[in-house]
Amino acid sequence: MFSGNNFDLQEELKNLPEHPGVYIMKDVSDVVIYVGKAKSLRNRVRSYFQAHNAEEIKHRVMVPLIASFDYIVVDSEVEAFILENNLIKKYWPRFNVKLKDDRSYPYIKFTGNEEFPRVMMVYKQSKDNAKYYGPFPSYITVMEVINLLREIWPLRTCGKSMKKRACLNYHIGQCLAPCEGKISKEDYNSTAECVESFLNGNHSDVLKKLEAEMNDASENLEYEKAGVLRDKIFAVKRFVNKQKLDKTTGGDMDIAAFARLNDEAMVQLFTMRGGKMQGREHHLMNGAQGLSDGEVMNAFILQFYEGNPDIPKEIVLQTEIEDVDAISEILSNQKGSKVSMTIPRKGEKLKLIEMAKRNADIALERHGGFKTSANNAVKELAEIIGVNEDCLGRVEAYDISNTQGFESVGSMVVYENGKPKRRDYRKFKIKTVEGADDCASITEVLTRRFNRFKSGENGSFSKLPGVLFIDGGKGQVAAVAEVIETFGYNIPVCGMIKDDKHRTRGLLFDGIEVEMRRTSESFKLLTRIQDEVHRFAVEYHRKLREKKMVKSELDDIKGIGESRKKSLMLHFGSIERIKTAKLEELHKVTGNSSSAEAVYNYFNNIEVV
Repeated sequence: MFSGNNFDLQEELKNLPEHPGVYIMKDVSDVVIYVGKAKSLRNRVRSYFQAHNAEEIKHRVMVPLIASFDYIVVDSEVEAFILENNLIKKYWPRFNVKLKDDRSYPYIKFTGNEEFPRVMMVYKQSKDNAKYYGPFPSYITVMEVINLLREIWPLRTCGKSMKKRACLNYHIGQCLAPCEGKISKEDYNSTAECVESFLNGNHSDVLKKLEAEMNDASENLEYEKAGVLRDKIFAVKRFVNKQKLDKTTGGDMDIAAFARLNDEAMVQLFTMRGGKMQGREHHLMNGAQGLSDGEVMNAFILQFYEGNPDIPKEIVLQTEIEDVDAISEILSNQKGSKVSMTIPRKGEKLKLIEMAKRNADIALERHGGFKTSANNAVKELAEIIGVNEDCLGRVEAYDISNTQGFESVGSMVVYENGKPKRRDYRKFKIKTVEGADDCASITEVLTRRFNRFKSGENGSFSKLPGVLFIDGGKGQVAAVAEVIETFGYNIPVCGMIKDDKHRTRGLLFDGIEVEMRRTSESFKLLTRIQDEVHRFAVEYHRKLREKKMVKSELDDIKGIGESRKKSLMLHFGSIERIKTAKLEELHKVTGNSSSAEAVYNYFNNIEVV
């Protein structure tokens, strides 16, 4: 195909083939603005330029921008679906409905291919013959499951080359220590089978097995073992009971419904495995204006399940979609077994669709509220500072935390368009400043930050902020302004001032405290930014302080070197447990009576004469 000035639109329309395929619309700059599929390229592409479509929103807006088009002929509708989806993800055209979702969803990985299997969270699948479960809607969901599994079946967590001796996890009851032969390979794999069965959704089978083992232990008078198994049963039941939907429909299925407003559609997806609700998530799509409900759902199904390893046997839809047989064939080929799509008219599945629709309505309303609130806050704040609204497209806030100069740290948080961008947050351990000098510390932090930008580093330091917010008063703001001047940048700096109760009071700009209504959206945004940067700094400072305190207490005990200190921490897990340990237990760990006595005497304030 030709494009640009050499493209004769009318002539090319005459020459379109009557075959299935994909067409690619381009503007005068040769930028792809729309990708579509067709049973007949000739009929479909020519329809865009016919008068009876002039009133359709998409045609009225898009068609005048079309300067040229390309097309690719394929052998079947299924191939057209696949190719269309791939091209949409390649070009992200302006007029296609797009799934606005750039997150990486976590998976649970079960390494059944290893000699001693493990369970872990990953964000990417590999071709390693391991089993992957997910994707899950959030990190919290995954860790809830993994923590439960480790509580009940403590599989190893070591990497590919297992350690030669048991690590801390074994000593605190979170690993079976196959590396030291604490458990036979057969018993370990039996435990791993329970984990795999649980991940496959066979909760009832797992409970039956645990209950049988508990009864056997009780009959054999192994009451301690029976008690451990009882606790595991309770833990599984607690997890299962947290799922609110009973097994009314059975099987594995996803339920998809959406709400829409103007150009946006919010799709709510319920995931059910083994008849139990496994999770729910919502996905925002844009470019929906002018499309039918079926076209929106069609676009979501193709984009969401493309490459997704967790395709259920059945997908329950709110509305009918075009070419359902072709899409079902695509998903069935990807899954390796039959995938059906249904639109319920009555019964439990219809109730699930109605519930998903209600959740979609709420999610869309919340999204609109958050977007409006954030937009208003950004606009108000820009007016207060006297800068262009675009400057607040990316802002960075900084804070310093220390305790009388001890372990000073700096924090950087990032907000884009009034919303936190947590993956760009960064921590700084102060290296060049001694004592509690916040001005010098903030100078070091900003100098390091701008040097990272100058070096061309990727990630959170690759962009300059439009405005800087500093948790502090005139001194800190002046110090930052000096750094900015040194680097030759032109970035406004604002101080975030607190009252006597350490609550946000207002904004310091150009040496003047700016009055802000406490009920305004801008004041609420400023408060969120100040609280967030302070929280982030304090969290980091607390971790460093606690680490330092633990280290110093053990270092002060005469005769306790690095090796014994490590042994004590591995065995007891914390300094508090070492403090309350009995002399006999300390002796078992240190292997030396004088060392054990030294630790015991130190923490019990016993003076040795």
